[in-house]
Amino acid sequence: MLPNTGKLSGYTLFITGASRGIGKAIALKAAKDGANVVVAAKTAEAHPKLPGTIYTAAEEIEAAGGKALPCIVDVRDEKQISDALESAVQKFGGIDILVNNASAINLTGTLNTPMKKVDLMLGINLRGTYLTSKLCIPHLLKSKNPHILNLSPPLNLNPIWFKSHTAIQTAAMDMLGGSEIAKSCRKVEIMADAAYAILSKPVSYTGQFVIDDDILKKEGIKDFDVYAVAPGHPLLPDFFLDEDPEKLEKMMVDYGASPAFKSGKASTEAAFSGPIGETFNMIKGILTPELVKTTQGVYKFDLSGEHPGVWYIDLKNNAGSVASGEPPVKADVEMNLDSNDFIKMFTGKLKPTTAFMSGKLKIKGDMTLAIKMEKMMALMNKSKL
Repeated sequence: MLPNTGKLSGYTLFITGASRGIGKAIALKAAKDGANVVVAAKTAEAHPKLPGTIYTAAEEIEAAGGKALPCIVDVRDEKQISDALESAVQKFGGIDILVNNASAINLTGTLNTPMKKVDLMLGINLRGTYLTSKLCIPHLLKSKNPHILNLSPPLNLNPIWFKSHTAIQTAAMDMLGGSEIAKSCRKVEIMADAAYAILSKPVSYTGQFVIDDDILKKEGIKDFDVYAVAPGHPLLPDFFLDEDPEKLEKMMVDYGASPAFKSGKASTEAAFSGPIGETFNMIKGILTPELVKTTQGVYKFDLSGEHPGVWYIDLKNNAGSVASGEPPVKADVEMNLDSNDFIKMFTGKLKPTTAFMSGKLKIKGDMTLAIKMEKMMALMNKSKL
């Protein structure tokens, strides 16, 4: 890992969302130099699902060698930001570095995302970053080496990156993908080290778009396995970073994903036999009028890999049906995944949420009905006991 040099000693960092995850990791890295850290976050009381508060983070920062000022800050609230900055200036004498780390995410389709969630994401990710920067700049201009560090994915509109993505393991990742996804991620320390390298540079280092791997390689880091949650385990492909198409496709297939940019369609002529046919026969065995009544959806499965083919489950019409080929009516939900992963999902060996988050499962259509499919999987696994 990147060693501390003491360059941030005496500097004051204003870090949003610093009560946990990447924000706290950056704070602790700076604290080892003896830096002052303003823990600007919303969590003042313990969250039932997310670890840490501004006060527990402050205790860890001071234990690491720094000084801390915990402040309750919602980056959408101008007064809370201003009050926190005033308190920081009174206690530490100024602000040298702003780290815009606070963010919000909601992985649902357009029709299933309430405007309250949209407003939250735009309010924190866009407006909050702008507002906090605007209020900090007057103080930063008084610093001898000011920096603003914004944490975000790279700007890349290549369609392939609207699917599989190396992730950083945080509590939010646990909530979105389950703890099983952790072994395919890197630890927050890689972001802390990359941030430290950036913030240790002179003021002339500005206007840069930086990837953690790249800057740490320039700093002389060669062993990146130390940043892995599970050293030696394959990582999820990097978010929004382009590779040679053939190399990228092979990498994604090796990791169990079905690339969205892969040409051609899997054969639709699959016999009602073999492991896939047997799985659908098991599904057929649990179909009931009650299940059809409570589900009301048609599911299409476009399978690739060892047992390619198109199959469907009709839980909308009559008593329900299962067959190979295109459904006779338009599917409400389309799922694209490797055939072996399909078998794992329907035999309880792979959680659909984990498959979706890791890029193994691509879902198109009604997400509410997709969630109902999980209930059917649970019913099928229960019937085997």
